[in-house]
Amino acid sequence: QVQLVESGGGLVQAGGSLRLSCAASGSIFSTKAMGWYRQVPGEQRELVANITSGGVTNYADSVKGRFTISRDSAKNTVYLQMNSLKPEETAVYYCNAWIRVSIFVETPKEYWGQGTQVTVSS
Repeated sequence: QVQLVESGGGLVQAGGSLRLSCAASGSIFSTKAMGWYRQVPGEQRELVANITSGGVTNYADSVKGRFTISRDSAKNTVYLQMNSLKPEETAVYYCNAWIRVSIFVETPKEYWGQGTQVTVSS
């Protein structure tokens, strides 16, 4: 059983900053890529940023230069530092991770967190 638990969401004014954290726990052999997605009601979930086990990062064009993703592999934790937030970035932010649960299971499985609300007021 693997769980992803997010924290750090909340209410912030436009131009402000928030830092999201997501810790994976449970039966974990190794954690591959980890990332953050966001979703507005009625819209599709979209990628914000992800990071490989080797530290290679990828960002949505809309957040480049303002958001920074990082990870602590020893803690199976991923972070998202969000600066210069905009009201249109109000959404539920979801943590995502690809995890091998056992040395005997080659294929990593995708897991999601429960989501954390980020609200940016204008």
